[in-house]
Amino acid sequence: MTVTVDVVGEETAECDLANDATYDDLIREAGYHPQEASVLVDGEPVPGDRVVDADEVQLLRLIKGGATDGDA
Repeated sequence: MTVTVDVVGEETAECDLANDATYDDLIREAGYHPQEASVLVDGEPVPGDRVVDADEVQLLRLIKGGATDGDA
């Protein structure tokens, strides 16, 4: 199955997944870790262990960036 992933504030991508893939699998396929992002379907968050049942989702990054050597 192919799912369109709109990473909020960034890019939109297409992810190819197995038919039994979960939303956590989708997050990983999009290049993120499930602890740093959540998936929204029709504007509502969905559990990571739920099987993907939408063709289009939004991926909301909860953690972005970090401290660099110049930050203190």
